[in-house]
Amino acid sequence: MPPKKRAAQAMDLTPQRGSRRRSHRISSNGKSSSYFVDDDVTDDSAAEDAGLSSRKQGSRKRAKYESEEDELAYEEGSEDDNDDDDHDGEDGDDREDVHEEDEDDSEEAAPPPKKRGRGRPTKTAQSQSASKTAGTTTGSAGKKTKGRPAVAAAAAAATVPKVQSKKTKKDDADEDEHEDDDDDDDDDDDDEDGPRIEFIPIPELRDTGGVGYEDTRLHKNTLLFLGELKANNKRSWLKLRDPEYRRSLKDWESFVETLTEKIIEADETIPELPLKDVIFRIYRDIRFSKDPTPYKPHYSAAWSRTGRKGPYACYYVHVEPGHCIVGGGLWHPDAAACAKLRANIDERPQRIRRVLMNPEFRRAFLPKAKDDEKSVLKAFVDSNKENALKTKPKGFNPDHRDIQLLKLRNYTVGRTLTDADLLGEDAQEKIMACIGAMVEFVTFLNTVIMPDPGQDSDSDDESEEDGLASDEEGGDAED
Repeated sequence: MPPKKRAAQAMDLTPQRGSRRRSHRISSNGKSSSYFVDDDVTDDSAAEDAGLSSRKQGSRKRAKYESEEDELAYEEGSEDDNDDDDHDGEDGDDREDVHEEDEDDSEEAAPPPKKRGRGRPTKTAQSQSASKTAGTTTGSAGKKTKGRPAVAAAAAAATVPKVQSKKTKKDDADEDEHEDDDDDDDDDDDDEDGPRIEFIPIPELRDTGGVGYEDTRLHKNTLLFLGELKANNKRSWLKLRDPEYRRSLKDWESFVETLTEKIIEADETIPELPLKDVIFRIYRDIRFSKDPTPYKPHYSAAWSRTGRKGPYACYYVHVEPGHCIVGGGLWHPDAAACAKLRANIDERPQRIRRVLMNPEFRRAFLPKAKDDEKSVLKAFVDSNKENALKTKPKGFNPDHRDIQLLKLRNYTVGRTLTDADLLGEDAQEKIMACIGAMVEFVTFLNTVIMPDPGQDSDSDDESEEDGLASDEEGGDAED
């Protein structure tokens, strides 16, 4: 083909049917044209690698149709070319040259304009279109960015968090390391300052000091234990000193056993009872008490016809460091017992006066009283005034001669002994001296509130005594 005709054909932009051959050459820029890319490739890899906009993605269908028309034209053209080649060999050579030049021109020529696709553009297309239409601004990193200042600032800010995120991750890693270190430190602190198990050694038994335990007297360690219990009245304290408590309790029980035998000899009405019915327990009942201490800081025992409990008058021994007492009588009797005693005092006042005026009784329990009834009665009333009535009892005249005795609700006596008295070899003898002086007083109270069968009242005894006195007077007169 002549050069003029070839140039004219190259300038003719109208597509000629069968005059154009499809190029199979790969582009040198690494990006394939959208006209010659399959649907799967353009949808996936080409859109991601080349950063295609939504318009390009929307015009893929149109490009597909155009490529199909080109292929049809290529096939028809190829058939015509083959016919021409059969008839004209020179013309075929010229066409091959033309096709080679056309391929070079197709590589250099710009792609044809693409129509706008249907559908709403994606966010990527919107951002790209905004960046194309907006002006250029300088970012925080010194680079020019297109778009409005707000968009540019947002774009610049979008680039900063990436750097900050790296720093943040690094800082977070450092903070995590510091937190781990702190946790390790906390664990160390817990190991050092945490709850510890403290082993408290059990106190050893107190030394006897060369003095053995005897049944007829108390040991000094028993009184020392009671003194410490008063100062440390807690369950935890007593639990640690349980061996010392058991030893002191055994000393007290042996002392009570030997003392019981002597009390039975002094008062035949006292039966032989087991220790649990005579000895008071050391534990306090704090259910209705304002005092929360759980233990009694003393040992005590009571002997009566029914032991430490019952309606009878009793003998009482109280052992406490600095406050040892030997006494007896009726303490807090019930209303019936009080009524009987008041009736007896009202009807036979000489009976209680005779008991209180006993010289042995006065020396043991009323040593400050003078040798007259008025002084003895006053001393006895003063020793029991703690629980006495403030007014006269019901049914009695306030001008009664023995109104002070009638107001009483306790009929007890007691004597204080020293610690040395209970630690000495004659400890039980001193206790029995007090109990022996008290036997007549306890017997009187029991005959009033709980008389024996066949013994009705004190009035019968007094009437018999009066009758015997009258008979004696009559015999003297006859003589």
